[in-house]
Amino acid sequence: MSLPAVPGLPTTLVEPARDPYHVYLDSLTSPESRRTMRGCLDRLARLLTGDETASGAGQPWHLLRYEHTVRIRTLLTDQGWSAAYVNKHLVALRRVLKEAWRLGQSSAEDYARASDLAPVRQSRLPTGHHVPPEVVGAALSACDDSPAGIRDAALIAVLYSTGCRRAEIGGLSLSDYDPGARSLRVRGKRDKERLVYLTTDAIGLVERWLAVRGGGAGALFSPISRMGRVRLRDGRPVGLTGQGIADILARRLGEAGASRRTAHDFRRTFIGELLDAGVDLATAQALVGHSSPATTARYDRRPEKTRREAVDRIRLPAARPLA
Repeated sequence: MSLPAVPGLPTTLVEPARDPYHVYLDSLTSPESRRTMRGCLDRLARLLTGDETASGAGQPWHLLRYEHTVRIRTLLTDQGWSAAYVNKHLVALRRVLKEAWRLGQSSAEDYARASDLAPVRQSRLPTGHHVPPEVVGAALSACDDSPAGIRDAALIAVLYSTGCRRAEIGGLSLSDYDPGARSLRVRGKRDKERLVYLTTDAIGLVERWLAVRGGGAGALFSPISRMGRVRLRDGRPVGLTGQGIADILARRLGEAGASRRTAHDFRRTFIGELLDAGVDLATAQALVGHSSPATTARYDRRPEKTRREAVDRIRLPAARPLA
């Protein structure tokens, strides 16, 4: 399928300053969001053009009409992707169409019709695994007294005691840390700020890391060079990427002999522990930065435990032959 099969489709690239692809990506506030949505738009372009090297840049998004976007939705669902993954691509599609309208490249009516797509509905359990305390302890034990080991212990402690997303951890700066209040100021999705709080044990590990990092302005957690030095840019510590955080977790858990866990597993565990401890849903939602309490409720393990305990009341009869 071409993008799209409409008479008069331009063959020249759209000027970047007038390209809804670039305008949309520039409107996003975090590098992680820009990477994610760029990937979505590029995949849409490849899916529609049949060109595995295609980019969303320069594509005539303004020519898409309702019949095209309905077809796009069908093609996405036919990929076998999860509803959440398909809907992320539909969000990117709607937003690039909106920027085309804002740039005066399509009419309000054409934009409204083309973007009138229902999200894909699906009911699934949250992905991921629980992280038992003994696994966290083993990972902390795997962190030696090198600069990288001290950093990694503090990072694991912050992940476990706050449930922050990878991008949120990578975006922390030293000025976000308040040891007196035991808090971190976190910037989440759509640049929403919230405060999260550290346990006293986590504070101790963070302070130990800061003695290595130094007290200068810059990222709270930074890459460490082979020489054991904090990586700087313009004299300031640079931040870890989301992939860098994932690699640290994989390495430390591997050294501890534990199975692979992700930062999202730590987040899922944090939410479950809060709800198990009787923390109300609104407080848990605020701490993890969910926009809807329904999202937080999906991580509630208590109904699962109740159902398991109900089944445990059933006794399987002893095996014996019939007379």
